[in-house]
Amino acid sequence: MKRLICGLLLLSFFLSGCAGQGRAEQKRYEATFLTLFDTVTTIKGAAESQEAFTATAQAIHDELLHYHRLFDIYNDYEGLNNLKTVNDNAGIAPVTVDRAVLDLLLDCKDYFELTDGRVNVAMGSVLYLWHRARTDSLDDPANAYLPDPAALEEASAHVSPDAVVIDEAASTVFITDPAVRLDVGAVAKGWSAQRVSENAPKGLLISVGGNVCATGPKDESGTPWVIGVQNPADSSTNLHTLYISGGSVVTSGDYQRAFRVGGRLYHHIIDPDTLYPSAYWRSVTIVCPDSGLADALSTALFLLPREEGQALLDKTQAQAMWVDAEGTCFYSPGFEKLIRT
Repeated sequence: MKRLICGLLLLSFFLSGCAGQGRAEQKRYEATFLTLFDTVTTIKGAAESQEAFTATAQAIHDELLHYHRLFDIYNDYEGLNNLKTVNDNAGIAPVTVDRAVLDLLLDCKDYFELTDGRVNVAMGSVLYLWHRARTDSLDDPANAYLPDPAALEEASAHVSPDAVVIDEAASTVFITDPAVRLDVGAVAKGWSAQRVSENAPKGLLISVGGNVCATGPKDESGTPWVIGVQNPADSSTNLHTLYISGGSVVTSGDYQRAFRVGGRLYHHIIDPDTLYPSAYWRSVTIVCPDSGLADALSTALFLLPREEGQALLDKTQAQAMWVDAEGTCFYSPGFEKLIRT
């Protein structure tokens, strides 16, 4: 199989004081891929040679590419049953799938219960209407439009996760309601980043479209990674930088995948109660040991008032920062301990 190094950039520099006596000197490297989850993926870490780091980065890329194809709801891949295959067979027949698809969907059922339905991957029929309006509006801003309210109401009648039947013994998924569609966009990047980080060497920083996982401190002396939290009002600046030695940092914001109609901005995080983009926050950042859960929490807290979001957060090991429309930051009790600047 042809190795997918397209889009890979490698940078290196010496680690100051990192090489111990009698050990090979290590350098730092960075790899960037442009072919995964329709976003930018970056891997940073140290290795004894560029070749060694390239092999590590390539293995992570290949695992992420596998998940990218499995969780794709728009494209078919020869010889592969993915979530598009499952959606295409809604109301028709069960589809045999890779174990990773089962694991993701089982975790999504847990996320649904934990968030009281705020994270619902069976909302694909609603999200498709917003996706189509966003795509068309970005392509032709002069004729930008919103989804038809009647169509949204009709789609919202077909969002029950109970319609997604998972048979672990047979390794199949069957959508019993022909109008239900799966869309795992709220969790797929974070969930996939978590899986690859669990298999990766220690001391790497893996970012999949801003879903950041640290597989351990930066070096053997325990130096933490420094992670920037983007300012939603100015993408060129950070609100804070955080010290992270392990786990994940995930941000959901209204500045991502947004379009304008009549001068108003409409983002991609849709409230299941209103069927429209939520207006509580400009961004929510989660720090959590598990990136899949962090992804789910960042979406759920974005859709909730702060008090309800904190109550949800208290059920987990996560910390959060909320940013409101005026740019004011609010923190969960343990978040400020992570702030570097």
